[in-house]
Amino acid sequence: MNERRKAATQLEIAHAAAELFATQGPHATTAEEIARHAGVALRTFYRYFRSKQDAVSPLLADGADRWRALLEAAEPGADVSRALETAVEQSLAAPDAQAARALLRTRGLLRAAEGDPALRAVWYRVNQESEERLVPVVARLADGRLQTVQVRLVAAAATDAIRIALETWAATEAGVTGEASPAALAVDCLRQLVGGMSALTPDSAGDG
Repeated sequence: MNERRKAATQLEIAHAAAELFATQGPHATTAEEIARHAGVALRTFYRYFRSKQDAVSPLLADGADRWRALLEAAEPGADVSRALETAVEQSLAAPDAQAARALLRTRGLLRAAEGDPALRAVWYRVNQESEERLVPVVARLADGRLQTVQVRLVAAAATDAIRIALETWAATEAGVTGEASPAALAVDCLRQLVGGMSALTPDSAGDG
């Protein structure tokens, strides 16, 4: 229960920070304002986050957590490329208003990060952490078909595919669905970055 309460409080603070960043920008927002907006004491804010920019990290990491969970549910020995694409499509889809709002909130944060180095650093850190957590998931999916360095390359490429897709989409006015959506862009980036690794498919298990 305590862990759930902590997670809920962190998320409330993250939502408050994202809302304030979107309406007035990171530079004009203080940690005190975020805490007040979230209904918590300032000391509570700093118990969970090192800075005002760091407060949005749970929201930025949410998509990565979702698609990693989808990958973890896939069977070992599956077609890794296909599993990656399916997980990306599902995690970046916008089947309802809540999912659409989450993507639009990410767009707002990425746009705000353009003028705030500290917020950009949080975004890059979230992606680095996501890549590190993805390594054992890819290794399990590959089921011995990939060497250690290949596993790391796939994890890095998959993480960068999503990052680049979201950054590209955030710089446009494209919608959350369709050809220029985050999901479509991410799948395209993924195919370009990992498409050349034949060992990702079960049929190539005995090659080379």
